[in-house]
Amino acid sequence: MSEDSDLKTIRAIQPGELRRLLRSGGEVALLDVREGDRYASGHISLAAPLPDSEAELRVGTLVPRLATPVVLVDDDGAGPAARVARRLADTGYTDVAVLVGGVAGWAAAGYQLITGLNSLSKALGEFVERHYQTPRIKAEELKARLDGGEDLVILDTRPIQEFTHISIPTGQAAPGVELLYRVFDHVLTPTTEVVVNCAGRTRAIIGAQTLINASVGNPVVALENGTAGWQSAGLEPAHGETEVLGPPTPEGLERAGDAAARIAERFGVVTIGPAQLAGLLSESGGRTLYLLDVRTPGEFVAGHYPGSRPAPGGQLVQATDQYVATLGARVVLIDGRDTVRATVAASWLIQLGLSEVYVYGADAADLRVTGPEPGRVAGRLDEAEPVSAAEVAQALRGDARLTVIDLAGPPLYFEERRYIPGSVYARRSTLAADRGLLAGLGQVVLTSSDGALARLTAGELASVPGSRVTALAGGTDAWIAAGHPYETGVDQLALTPDVTLPRPASSAEREATFAQYVRWGDQITDQLKRDGLVTFKVVKSGSVVPAW
Repeated sequence: MSEDSDLKTIRAIQPGELRRLLRSGGEVALLDVREGDRYASGHISLAAPLPDSEAELRVGTLVPRLATPVVLVDDDGAGPAARVARRLADTGYTDVAVLVGGVAGWAAAGYQLITGLNSLSKALGEFVERHYQTPRIKAEELKARLDGGEDLVILDTRPIQEFTHISIPTGQAAPGVELLYRVFDHVLTPTTEVVVNCAGRTRAIIGAQTLINASVGNPVVALENGTAGWQSAGLEPAHGETEVLGPPTPEGLERAGDAAARIAERFGVVTIGPAQLAGLLSESGGRTLYLLDVRTPGEFVAGHYPGSRPAPGGQLVQATDQYVATLGARVVLIDGRDTVRATVAASWLIQLGLSEVYVYGADAADLRVTGPEPGRVAGRLDEAEPVSAAEVAQALRGDARLTVIDLAGPPLYFEERRYIPGSVYARRSTLAADRGLLAGLGQVVLTSSDGALARLTAGELASVPGSRVTALAGGTDAWIAAGHPYETGVDQLALTPDVTLPRPASSAEREATFAQYVRWGDQITDQLKRDGLVTFKVVKSGSVVPAW
């Protein structure tokens, strides 16, 4: 145990002890609290990102059970990990440890660090392509075949926002596990070739191999390097497309169900009923249980199972560490009665190495909760009354000394970042580490997209000499909804010059980044073998077995 009395239930854990814990098969959540590009620059293979600034906003979904052993990691064990550990202990987590020496100590002990975001999911794609020899097609060949009027369809597995931003000409959106669910109504003949694409590699490989695993019968290929490869070849992409494959017809759904049954048999996917789900729920106090709805976001909002969270199947497989952070946990994938999409997602989670994955086909009575997923904030939001958009607007028009600090980070996918004119950007962790940045500023109003992060931060900074720190009620979303002016983009000034919003990459930078990613893909499987903490699973002689 640490001798720092402020750390309460927090202990220090050495790299060797952590490695033994990770290999034990028991429950543990390894969370990397670094921000910006620090996590992507090198992290422990099984660590999920939990940025310091957003810890209380994300940890409740990543680690839903308060008694789960949690290990926090930073650069050297001397900074933000201890700060986040105290906050998690204050919000009810009862078994929190900090890795001694952080990632530097882990590397010094002779253990591996891997790079990139969503690394294991992407590494699975690279492994799958090599193990199963997933067929692929180059952009130039696809363009020639399109020009020649050949019998083929292009299906894009990314979320609709990405597809709309940029796509392959004639492509149609079939996000993630919607691909197998909807494909049978859109292949005109048994010889129609299906070309699956994404932005780069992973989702196209997984999508194409899904169709192959399901024995759809049609020839299937993945577009090599996706839209990035298309642009690198000097070909013009499409922009603004919105065409999504429609829901399956009864005949199409029957064929999809048969295909999913073949996948279930091949990979040992287990489907459970109401009684079994009730049993898992009754044990969730002592064993972590994730309820993840793999259907489309619209279906989730229209009606979902109590306590579940949306995890559209393609993104769940592409970015598993954004949904499941507790190793050794149980995962139940919720779908409609046909369970096609959940079966596909489960097959990939099994291959990724998750130990206990189930499929549940919900009926109408199960899907009784409507609306979006409610926010899950661990801990207490600032009890002080936040200020309204009208009050802030009036103060900005007047002579009041007022500073608006925006804590919202970069937008996801290709969403537009919006901010209040005259506001400055900062990270919560920066303000918490140096309260002197606010000293003497007078009235400070913190904002974030929906206001939750701003209220958390305002509660921490209530007592700064020479300043009065409050939060904007409802955040920037409420400001815009009230009709006040706003600006867009990443040109917002920063409170400190060392923390700025990332600028859009130039074409040359995108080319260099993608080339680096391709090199990473060539090396990551061998690195994971050396790492020894992750083992993908494959089918050999009719059984699902570890790949190494």
